[in-house]
Amino acid sequence: MAKDYFINKVLATTVVGSYPVVRGGGLLSLLDPLHPSVETAVADQIKAGIDIISDGQVRGDMIGAFSGKIPGIKGQEVVGKVLPAAVSITVADTKYARSKAPRVKGIITGPSTLAHGLHISTPMYRNKEELAADLAAVLVPEAQALESAGITFLQVDEPILSTGIADLTVAKDAIGLIARSVRVPVCMHVCGNLGNVLDEILKFNVQVFDFEFSKNPANLDLMSRRDLGGRMIGYGCVDSATDTVESVAEIRQRIERGVAIFGPKTMLVDPDCGMRMRSRDAAFAKLKNMCEAAKEVRLAL
Repeated sequence: MAKDYFINKVLATTVVGSYPVVRGGGLLSLLDPLHPSVETAVADQIKAGIDIISDGQVRGDMIGAFSGKIPGIKGQEVVGKVLPAAVSITVADTKYARSKAPRVKGIITGPSTLAHGLHISTPMYRNKEELAADLAAVLVPEAQALESAGITFLQVDEPILSTGIADLTVAKDAIGLIARSVRVPVCMHVCGNLGNVLDEILKFNVQVFDFEFSKNPANLDLMSRRDLGGRMIGYGCVDSATDTVESVAEIRQRIERGVAIFGPKTMLVDPDCGMRMRSRDAAFAKLKNMCEAAKEVRLAL
């Protein structure tokens, strides 16, 4: 069972990834303007009580943070064959997070989401599907470097899959290539309403599916009629699309609804999505209340 790989704790808490960018000062900020933001994101997650943290994903949006480092891409334009980055994209920040917390998830933007966030300006690729396949191969060295850095598990972000735009067969093959390249468990995050794609997504070869249930409660009804086949569920129970902070009681009720369907040993508790667009105060309060709610449910079991 995938849950055996993570943490010996029922209803362990984690994050989907991104955190508000909080800029700092001092000499280090001159050398690396965003490192203070990484420090703040990591410290806030630990203070809030998160069991499996991230590096905060503060170095850009989910497309630009990766596309800016991949040869064959200039800006948002694919201008040639994409190749692996000369140096790792996320490992340095992940190693910093690992130096502060025992459990850290590595996070990469999925190949289909990357492909659909870019414009093809080369005859090298006829369509987004061909590009996604090559991007999967490009991301393999990054995934392996994150594994070597000591991550607890690898999360691949594929929000595009809920829209119906991406070819799910191509996406499944691309995710499979990445998942087979590492030994750590792999989680796939897909936000949005899953009504039209869930059955196909559940065929993907990953150990954890991370979905949003706070903003899209219909997903919970859909999942109640599906078999996870021994996989875990990343249970989004905090709305990351608003600065309104849910109470501990409200989040607890959401978690309890999930427990009734999935069982507590199958769940990782997290927000619906990343919190990059939230204020720092709101993001921290949401995470803190989420951790407290998970603790209350855990104690009541």
